[in-house]
Amino acid sequence: MGDNRFMKLRLLLPLLLLVLPVMAGPPMTELTIKVTSVAGKPVAHADVIVRFKGNHSIKRLGRKTPVSWEMRSNQSGVAKIPPIPQGTIEIQVIAKDYQTFGDDFEINEPTKTVEIKLNPPQRQYSVQ
Repeated sequence: MGDNRFMKLRLLLPLLLLVLPVMAGPPMTELTIKVTSVAGKPVAHADVIVRFKGNHSIKRLGRKTPVSWEMRSNQSGVAKIPPIPQGTIEIQVIAKDYQTFGDDFEINEPTKTVEIKLNPPQRQYSVQ
């Protein structure tokens, strides 16, 4: 009887090792975005939009994982994103009195801080 249970366990173990990583979902990153001016001054209340650009039907333990987040930077110019799947992400930052920023980043670490430096607005020209 004991040998039969051991045999079943031996047969199921390789299957479990294949299925568990899929059930757990993709590796995640705790992402922090620090928004400053070119002079290094923190930019408070900047709109920070983060989009995961990989597979848009990611599931983790049977639940769909969000692929887009929108938040604002705090007084220190920092926005903390909930755990995000690792891979290519797009970060867009919009702040009053600064040029809009947007770029793609490859994120492959368990924790990552991305520093964004915003430029002042460009001069406006009019046609006479």
